[in-house]
Amino acid sequence: MKVYGVVMAGGGGTRLWPLSTSRKPKQFLNLSGRETLVNEAIDRLSGVAQETFIVTNASQAQEMLSQTAGRVEEDHILKEPAARNTAACIGYAAMTILKKYGDGVMCVVPSDPYIRDEEGFARTLREAVAAAEETDALVTIGIRPTFPSTGYGYIKNAAVEGKSWRRVEEFVEKPDEETAKRYVAEGYAWNSGMFIWRASTILSCFERLLPDIYAYLEQLAEGFGKENEEDILWEVYPRIPKISVDYGIMERADHVLMVPGDFGWSDVGGWDAFDALKERDENGNITVGKTLLLDSQGCTAYSVDRLIAAVGVKDLIIVAAGESVLVCPASQAQRVKEIVEALSEKGEREYL
Repeated sequence: MKVYGVVMAGGGGTRLWPLSTSRKPKQFLNLSGRETLVNEAIDRLSGVAQETFIVTNASQAQEMLSQTAGRVEEDHILKEPAARNTAACIGYAAMTILKKYGDGVMCVVPSDPYIRDEEGFARTLREAVAAAEETDALVTIGIRPTFPSTGYGYIKNAAVEGKSWRRVEEFVEKPDEETAKRYVAEGYAWNSGMFIWRASTILSCFERLLPDIYAYLEQLAEGFGKENEEDILWEVYPRIPKISVDYGIMERADHVLMVPGDFGWSDVGGWDAFDALKERDENGNITVGKTLLLDSQGCTAYSVDRLIAAVGVKDLIIVAAGESVLVCPASQAQRVKEIVEALSEKGEREYL
């Protein structure tokens, strides 16, 4: 069966502001020193998928076309006229694949995680594809936790006799620290947000569990190949209800499997996750660009084009990019998105 890669790449990466902005969001950044995050995601899929699609915001489509030139065909870049969460994004990709290219296994991945062991990722993805082909289940990849994170959702799972994949018993939300410790001790996995299934299978789940969204997807499909296909897309897509595929389908479906993954995964979801990308020095600091930290410990300092100097500070995040400077305690890193929200409310979009 044909295997398709689908990269979800329409987000704003607000927790990495001011490096990630609406003009150059997280997926277009080169954080590893090798390639942009979206191109790394495409390259990782290339060893498993025969064709790869990208779903991105229409406002980012031209930049996406430029960034991914030579990797993805132009008509494989699917443009969302409005952000409607992951259910709409995935449903649109599934309907496009099924109607235009034929059924096959979709490997749906976010554009922005960092993965250290790419060969290990490919092996895990092939196992997930095999599980989807053999069982016709919805399959996800669960990451083996390396610490009791309070920033990730978790998956309760159980062994399936004679198989490498496991049965999903429950998806649980981001826990507090004590609960996270219990989850790790009991063998729960981190929820990676990666999904593997047949296009026809996920669409049948939409029809059964999210019939209102499925009706809109059918309207989109009726426009495929017509001269006014794009007009129909712009008329219909913004009306699709906002809901994540996790809430709308994964938590409600009755046949969900998990393939365990242990390949150095990090979603780099904020400045407190940069340990996955950069080594800390003898003082526990991470520094990128022009920086000078004196008598300082446990800090992350990231400068694009100016000097960051600090003395006698501890456990701070300091970022200088464009016209903006961010300073916050490392423990408050997940609140950076509140700055973006506040600037947006004030109409100061020149900083976003």
